Amino acid sequence: MSENPVITRVTALVTPILVDLGLDLYDMDFGAGLLKITVDKPGGVDLGVLSLVARLLNRELEHQDPLPGDYTLEVSSPGIERPLRRPDHYTRVIGATVNVRLRDVTSESRRFEGTLVAADDVGITVRLDDAAATERVVPYDHVDRARTVFVWGPPPKGARRSAASKTPSSASTIQEVTTP
Repeated sequence: MSENPVITRVTALVTPILVDLGLDLYDMDFGAGLLKITVDKPGGVDLGVLSLVARLLNRELEHQDPLPGDYTLEVSSPGIERPLRRPDHYTRVIGATVNVRLRDVTSESRRFEGTLVAADDVGITVRLDDAAATERVVPYDHVDRARTVFVWGPPPKGARRSAASKTPSSASTIQEVTTP
């Protein structure tokens, strides 16, 4: 979130509502007629919670009218592959797999992925997925974009495969059926 006066006013209005609901204001953005408010809580939020938050915030924003002109309110969760913008975003996901893109476009290793092993007020430390388990320490002002990465695990043992997945790919032919 930035030091934009509109964002500051809206933050002051929505934070008490979110705290009452046990939610955190994860991020907020306003531009091109769109006010995007991202909320989260430990364990995540579901569609019912997002709908309730949207109704409550919409009512408060209409009553207080802190935004110039017309706008659209969007309330969402940060998602499973969430953007990381502030130091507190990083500290929440220590131990997770992250994808980082640096601002330096001349660097050969501008993009990298690995496990976030540390985060503080200055920067992050990411253990790369290379054979040497190299650790990269990156100040926040060098990060252009970062997000968590959802890692698919193996299917649970004993899980049944669907009939379609049991058919070998070489047997995927079209059959013409005629009916009398």
